Amino acid sequence: MSFSVSEVSSHPLAAYGWDEGWEGVFAPHRERGAVLGRVVRVDRGLCDVVTAEGVVRADTEFVVPRDPMKVVCTGDWAVVDPAGEDPRYVRTLLPRRTAFVRSTSSKRSEGQVLAANVDHAVIAVSLAVELDLGRVERYLALAWESGAQPVVVLSKADLVGDPVVLAHLVRDVEGTAPGVPVLTVSALAGEGVEELAGLVGRGTTVLLGASGAGKSTLANTLVGADVMDVQAARDVDGKGRHTTTTRNLLTLPTGGVLIDTPGLRGVGLWDAGHGVGQVFSEIEELAGDCRFQDCAHEAEPGCAVLVAVEEGALPVRRLESYRKLVRENQWIVSKSDARLRAEMRREWKVKGAEGRAKRAAKRGWGE
Repeated sequence: MSFSVSEVSSHPLAAYGWDEGWEGVFAPHRERGAVLGRVVRVDRGLCDVVTAEGVVRADTEFVVPRDPMKVVCTGDWAVVDPAGEDPRYVRTLLPRRTAFVRSTSSKRSEGQVLAANVDHAVIAVSLAVELDLGRVERYLALAWESGAQPVVVLSKADLVGDPVVLAHLVRDVEGTAPGVPVLTVSALAGEGVEELAGLVGRGTTVLLGASGAGKSTLANTLVGADVMDVQAARDVDGKGRHTTTTRNLLTLPTGGVLIDTPGLRGVGLWDAGHGVGQVFSEIEELAGDCRFQDCAHEAEPGCAVLVAVEEGALPVRRLESYRKLVRENQWIVSKSDARLRAEMRREWKVKGAEGRAKRAAKRGWGE
């Protein structure tokens, strides 16, 4: 089935991201009388789903897989029981196009989907506190891995009184975010909001950041209404309470939809090897000129990355952050891959033995 431009724009779910692609995937379910809808909120086994007939409350009991990556999430397109059923259930989910995933604090190192079917990932970073570039790089790695286009928003720009200082901060973030738009925004003063709205005015955007980053204020400004509670951040550290406690999908007056999320304390990587490579694209490019294909950029001869550091072309902080995220991601992946885990342990033992031998040689014990 094909739709004309007018039919697409006038579809009841067009404002929520519906398109012909979703209709095509849903077609077999429609033949059985099911209803298509998009999940706008999930809460304790129930979810609110916006459908052509309006918002309905549905039970997620039939979509409780062993894999936590497949639980119902805000942004999902859901197949729901038809009107008249009581209670109504989500029977299944349409395959996700993208998903923003982080690792949980669980000892089992499970993945947690924060938002599904996202086109843009807006990372809110407060200028009320000292910049944590390493944390920005983590968010960016997860955003690139999700399949969404990252955007960094330096919020509360009105708190930086010196334009020279503000320009310096922007350059620092741009240096950690190659290929990513970096915007300075003051939601209270209305500065930069129009440019941000233009970037996220089509498709689905997820708003991410720590508590106190100003996400709820940004959400209210973009939506054009006080839909999210806002609390003042502490003057000491710029941190605020978790004013957003659930992930909510909201329509934007300029087009598109916004998923607001609670402040994130932990931003653990989850199988984000491609994303890490994208964030540190300059290091990946330099690595192509290393003498050894498996160069770890530690102390190997002919390492182009280390040469770039020595010449001042690559900041030491970038290389250290790259190493840290690569190691973390390898460890997360290894927890679900026994063969890789065994290989990593053997590699650590070899490096440990080499290190001990070098220390012994320096002390003259190896003679």
